[in-house]
Amino acid sequence: MIVEGITYNKTDGTYDSEIFTAERNKDFTKAYHAKKNVQDYVFADGTAERSIERKFAEEMDLDDKVIVYAKLPRGFQIPTPVGNYAPDWAISFKRGTVKHIYFVAETKGTMESMDLRPIEQAKIKCAKKLFNDISTDDVVYEQIDSYQNLLSVMNTI
Repeated sequence: MIVEGITYNKTDGTYDSEIFTAERNKDFTKAYHAKKNVQDYVFADGTAERSIERKFAEEMDLDDKVIVYAKLPRGFQIPTPVGNYAPDWAISFKRGTVKHIYFVAETKGTMESMDLRPIEQAKIKCAKKLFNDISTDDVVYEQIDSYQNLLSVMNTI
């Protein structure tokens, strides 16, 4: 019930770019050498070499519509009444010749909310509320299960 009544307001707070360098991964064996990521390597969540996040990064690198993306570090968090929430990606797309569309994406192995833990469902619901309340029309938050799903969402905007 707390989640239903949550409201967000813009503040002057910002994240320093150091959040991308604060986490120093030393094990590059499972890292993906990215082409369009803000860092040279993507350290995808999970241990599988073909994890959902790694496959997602690989597909973004191959798509001409993607200008740049970032695997958001754990230091980038949205406060919610049920705990801090850390979305997975920020992506800038090229659409036409000028306009850029920005997505904040949460990659999950499923689109079925019943398969997610209740706490995770609540955090995602709060994140959607945040982006609906304070974002411009060019910034969109979505829960997705594949890059193709994200492209489908992008094409509806």
